[in-house]
Amino acid sequence: MNTTKAQTGGDLWVFAYGSLMWRPGFDFLERRHARLVGAHRALCVYSFVHRGTPQTPGLVLGLDRGGNCRGIAYRVAAARRDATIVYLRTREQTTMVYLEAWRRIWLDDDPQQSVQALCYIVDRGHEQYAGKLPLERQLHYVRQGRGRSGNNRDYVLETVKEIEAQGYRDKDLHLLAERLKGPHEKT
Repeated sequence: MNTTKAQTGGDLWVFAYGSLMWRPGFDFLERRHARLVGAHRALCVYSFVHRGTPQTPGLVLGLDRGGNCRGIAYRVAAARRDATIVYLRTREQTTMVYLEAWRRIWLDDDPQQSVQALCYIVDRGHEQYAGKLPLERQLHYVRQGRGRSGNNRDYVLETVKEIEAQGYRDKDLHLLAERLKGPHEKT
C-alpha cells in the first residue's frame, strides 16, 4: 500500500471510516464527505481492547487494500495538529494493528479537490488481522465483543447509521447489521 510522507505544519486532514466518523473525539474546523481510493472498509480486525479482549475478541473495522472507501474528512487547525495526532495514536494504536499512513483523499463536494490525510490502515501481518471472515464468524465475534469502548454490536450499528446518514450503503456491514437487529438480538 503506497504511503506518502506527512506534510508538516498547516492544517491536518484526518480520514475517518469507522467510529471516528460518529465519535471523532478531537476538535475540528471542517467535516466533509470524502473518498479514499486503493483501500476499502472491512470488518477485518480482532479487537482486544476497545470492543473485546484477548480472551473474548470483538471485530472492528480496518482499511484493507483494494477498492475504495467513502468516509469523513476532518480538517484540524494547525495549532491542534500535534495534539490531535497524539490523541489518534493513543486511540488507534493501542495494539499497533494499524499502520499510520498519509494518503490522498478526494473531497466529495468537489471531486476535483484532493488533500493529503492521515489514515489508519490495517497491518495484514499483525496477529489481530482477521482477513475476510464469513458472515456467521463475524456475527459470532460482534455478538461476544465487549471492551473498553463498549459492546461490539453498538459499534457496528452506529457505523451503519452514520453510513446511511451520508446517503449510501455498505453491503457487507448492512447485511451484518440486519442480522444484529434480528428478533433474537437485544436492542
